[in-house]
Amino acid sequence: MITAELFAELNSILPSERIIEEKNNHPLGNSGLVKVIPKTEEEIAAILQFANEHGKKVFVEGSGTKRGFGGLIESADILLSLSNYTGIVEHVVGDMTLTVKAGTKFKELQEYLAQYNQKISLDPFCPTSATMGGIVASNDSGPKRLGYGSSRDVVIGLRIVYPDGKVIRSGGRVVKNVAGYDMNKLFIGSMGTLGVISEVTVKLRPLPKYESLILLSFPEGQMDEIRRFATKLLDSTMEPVTLELLSPTLSEKLMGRNCNTVAIGLEDVETSVRYQEKFIQSIQPDHTELKILAGQDAQAFWNQFYSLTPISPTDSSTSTQTSLKIGVINMDVTTVIKESHLLSDTHNLKVEAHGGLGHGLCQINLKGAKEDIVSAIQQIRESVTKLGGYTVVKHLPFALRQEIDTWGQKPTHFFLLDGIKSKVDPKRVLNPKRFVGGI
Repeated sequence: MITAELFAELNSILPSERIIEEKNNHPLGNSGLVKVIPKTEEEIAAILQFANEHGKKVFVEGSGTKRGFGGLIESADILLSLSNYTGIVEHVVGDMTLTVKAGTKFKELQEYLAQYNQKISLDPFCPTSATMGGIVASNDSGPKRLGYGSSRDVVIGLRIVYPDGKVIRSGGRVVKNVAGYDMNKLFIGSMGTLGVISEVTVKLRPLPKYESLILLSFPEGQMDEIRRFATKLLDSTMEPVTLELLSPTLSEKLMGRNCNTVAIGLEDVETSVRYQEKFIQSIQPDHTELKILAGQDAQAFWNQFYSLTPISPTDSSTSTQTSLKIGVINMDVTTVIKESHLLSDTHNLKVEAHGGLGHGLCQINLKGAKEDIVSAIQQIRESVTKLGGYTVVKHLPFALRQEIDTWGQKPTHFFLLDGIKSKVDPKRVLNPKRFVGGI
């Protein structure tokens, strides 16, 4: 329950209508005794300065799509919401750069940029709700990472509010900015544990003149053929933006085919896309089925695809949802997808999985009984470790995060991460216990 003293202190920074008492029983945790909703960077800085000086813990969120991602503390003193800290700061059309406030939703930005024939070359999950700050803080990306890269490739500048309220800038607002250390990468993917991202500057790319999606379905048991096909395509001069392997259950949900399917995204001028389509058809393995979606049909497929990540705590009292991010050597994706598909029988789970045959990142969505979820995560993690990869739990109810380590074993460079946290946030004010190793 919020105390009169805490309310009075916050009310000296924000009007009372933007100070809301929270209920601390959210199934995903990462809540607060009180939610504060700043509208300016000065208000964000003042809130953090107050928390730092008075030993208050602060959680940060945009729209809440990452609320089930990490975190071992159910509730902090203050939940800092950036839901009203939105808008475009600067858009230089000729330089193809965009600076936005961190709470701005990704889809709204893409719709705005489309008027100028431009876009942000990122493909986060839950694009209608995800905010730029949350995307950058979690380094979220999808299948188009093969062609687009990730936030570390797209972000050229950040404004950060440190836990003590000081504001710093990393990078700049121009693409050619090579002086000094690339401090952006320190904050990208740090889960908001080093500072609150207030502004993000990204480089843009033109909207493609033409887009198509090739769906190549393979008969059961042809993982070796999938690897040979992917290797041949990657070794060619073709430039797909996606080369994503879909599990049979995911393939059936998206396109009505219960088999492994490779989704190959192409974006360029129409002549280039058509040429690449013909090349892919020329190397199409025997006994496979090929379907081409163009333009709006391809976009509709991806819109459905990116809405699949579970962000709600559960949809029934007996069912639990989780989402795993797995990184392996790219061709080991076939092994991950194969083994994840077997979980539907061995653990009585609903499994939807996909992975990039070009970049090696996989996502597995599981749904079922809690005990089966816990067992399945442990089995997957052991299997991926043998492949030399890693497994991160991107979404899990708070109670199960007490049983399962979201981040897995500490990396060998953990002492560096912990040292940076201790230097930047010695009082452990900001997003405590949210990141790897309990940082």
